[in-house]
Amino acid sequence: MPESIDTLIVHAHLFTMQGDGVGYIADGAVAVRDRWIVGVGSTVELQARFQPRQTIDATDCAVLPGLIDAHMHTPWAIARGVAQDVTNWMQKALAPYARHLTPEAALAGTRLNVVEALKTGTTTFGDYATPVPGWAEIFEDIGVRARLTPTINALPEGGMAGWKVGDLYPLDPEAGLKAIDKAVAFAQAWHGAADHRITVMFGPQAPDMLDREQLLLVKRLAARDGLMLHMHVAQGDREIEQMLIRYGKRTPQYLEQIGYLDDQLLAVHLTEATDDETEMIAQSGASMVLCSGSIGIIDGIVPPAHVFRQAGGRVALGSDQAAGNNCNNMFNEMKLTALFNKIKYRDPMRMPAWTVLRMATIEGARAIGLGDEIGSLEPGKQADLILVDLRALNLTPVLEAPVRNIVPNLVYAASGHEVKTVMVAGRVLVQDGKVLTVDEAAVREDAQIQAEELAKLVADDPVHTEMDLLVAMENGNL
Repeated sequence: MPESIDTLIVHAHLFTMQGDGVGYIADGAVAVRDRWIVGVGSTVELQARFQPRQTIDATDCAVLPGLIDAHMHTPWAIARGVAQDVTNWMQKALAPYARHLTPEAALAGTRLNVVEALKTGTTTFGDYATPVPGWAEIFEDIGVRARLTPTINALPEGGMAGWKVGDLYPLDPEAGLKAIDKAVAFAQAWHGAADHRITVMFGPQAPDMLDREQLLLVKRLAARDGLMLHMHVAQGDREIEQMLIRYGKRTPQYLEQIGYLDDQLLAVHLTEATDDETEMIAQSGASMVLCSGSIGIIDGIVPPAHVFRQAGGRVALGSDQAAGNNCNNMFNEMKLTALFNKIKYRDPMRMPAWTVLRMATIEGARAIGLGDEIGSLEPGKQADLILVDLRALNLTPVLEAPVRNIVPNLVYAASGHEVKTVMVAGRVLVQDGKVLTVDEAAVREDAQIQAEELAKLVADDPVHTEMDLLVAMENGNL
């Protein structure tokens, strides 16, 4: 007697990510009951085992685990494209917008970013933001999976206002404690919410933005509550300079000294880490997030992810922020990661397509502490998956012999707009390229209105005259 299930996906080019490779099954099928995957195998096998309430025909589609964006700042979609092609991108490009970002603008950016990324196959969002009322509800209502990180720092009210490059910026312990209290309250309210789709990490923003005592306090509180730490580490020369002035040590050595390097840590960027420092962090058990597009654009650097992986570390991919990276699209990140590392090492074998696809799925899931729940298609895991239409011109032809070309084309040719269907926790959120859980036109309209309001506030602030891109505008380049 066939087992009753909710959904059976059939006739797919199935990539399960089980084992050490991509786990390909020709004419594959996936059985889903409630939130869970209950069967994976050939279409013939699963059609004999299960009686579905609905069947999804995946003929001419690749079926993959949902993509994981491990590090994002979704509110900054509201200022997409204002912070690239400059030096000191934070101080000379983004800071004037940060001074005037309203809660309404931040929420509009988050909605825009979630819809944008969801439509291109992202099912898990590692968002990192200052929490405002309504932030977590966006992820809950749209139906995606989120690993939310409330920002914790001890910068005085007003943030970096008045700070000049090269100065040691002040830390306000009272502001730090206030941010810690907010993060604890947020975690108590949201960790495990929405049937565990919403989980929380603590986000000490960077080692130079909290004093030693507060860094250690955050680590103890996270350990008490079973949470990971999501922190920018060795993210730029500004941070390294601050650490040397304040503590006389570079970031990796300082973190090792205070006991911060272990499997509780998700370290983002490592832009300025040496190979020796990178190996030390990887061997500590910490994980890394690589944001190739963002760091390539704003710093012109290829972070040391290859060294990290060679040392045995787990690496996830992230899109960072649309103000400087311009998009939050994991197909973009996979391609750039593969290309940048080949160019950096002058080696076409570095970061092959199958490796970066695993970094966006199962390896990313392990890096953010969710490897037992998502990242691969196998019984007992949550039903987070995507269907990619291989009939798109840029993915044609589809060849299975003598060389199967699907994975290279997904990484090097796909744009993300070929994603046809997206399922999270067994629920279809995108069907035929359309988001079912939110009014996309309304999201876009609200984002445009809020962005224009934010731009007016920036234009009225004299500090905006220090923005480097104004010179490019005056020269007729923008």
